Amino acid sequence: MTRPAQSTRPTIDDVARLAGVSRATTSRALNGQPGASAQSRERVARAVAELGYRADEAARELASGRRRTVDLVIYTGDDDITWLGADPYYGRILAGLLPTLDREGLPLQIRRVDPSDALSQVVALASLVTAGAVLVSLPPALASAFTRRARGPVVSLTPAGEVTPTVSAANREGASAAITHLHTLGRRRIAAVHGPDDNGCAAARRLGHLDAAATLGIDVFEADGDFSRDGGYQAAAELLERHPDLDALFVTSDVMATGAVQALTDRGRRIPQDVALIGFDDSIAATFANPPLTTIRQPVEEMAAAAIDALLSGTTHPGWSTSFACGLVERASA
Repeated sequence: MTRPAQSTRPTIDDVARLAGVSRATTSRALNGQPGASAQSRERVARAVAELGYRADEAARELASGRRRTVDLVIYTGDDDITWLGADPYYGRILAGLLPTLDREGLPLQIRRVDPSDALSQVVALASLVTAGAVLVSLPPALASAFTRRARGPVVSLTPAGEVTPTVSAANREGASAAITHLHTLGRRRIAAVHGPDDNGCAAARRLGHLDAAATLGIDVFEADGDFSRDGGYQAAAELLERHPDLDALFVTSDVMATGAVQALTDRGRRIPQDVALIGFDDSIAATFANPPLTTIRQPVEEMAAAAIDALLSGTTHPGWSTSFACGLVERASA
């Protein structure tokens, strides 16, 4: 590509010339609309990055007659809005999104997808996308359906298959590190509490547990929760009933881990003397637990910031993804 001379703010025509595609194709690529090949989208993305192009949002709003917003689309069965404040994960996402949104003058709209009628809701919400959408916890099939129908760019913060652009954590590697750490401490009866299988993060953490168990030659003990405190309590209680001699517990979210702490305490198990415990997230729930939780940190704020920057810069394309490393944070529970 040959870069045109620039004396003023670059325009969409400049992007089209540098990318070597038509203005119409450039527009479709920038707005996440169908009709532009993956190769064209990549060329447009490179031209945007080289020129430092930014769309004139006011002109877009005038042309469309619609206020441009960024949608945060969250998949949850809780119909009470208190779920937004009950799980610190969502607050960390907002903390990562808001600085960029404030700088760009874009409002944020939070939308919920209920699992009981998910596909029809996805279809309806996708048609409303303007500046873009950030997806959280949508299963891959639903995320793909949303992305294909969206009228603007989409980025998922949960592993979402091959279609939807994704910013994710190294969940599998993080879970494996947790099991390995417990084994290094001399624990051999290590159980795990996993999240729902239709959640990409939970599925990857389960695989990490299985990877480490196979490598270390230890038995697999596991139960399923739902990323809630109550779910963590019930799953830990079930594991203790089935395996009263377990000496370590890996719980794949800090919120569930606080429930597991209560289940262990109610049954007279000391942490970490009797049962060492590791969570996942490194959220405020880990630091407020008693004892404070050893956990696997996923950098949620940084991930959310990367997602919104990619969304608004127009650099994403089908299959685009980036991953953030997870690291062990040692505290009193293990």
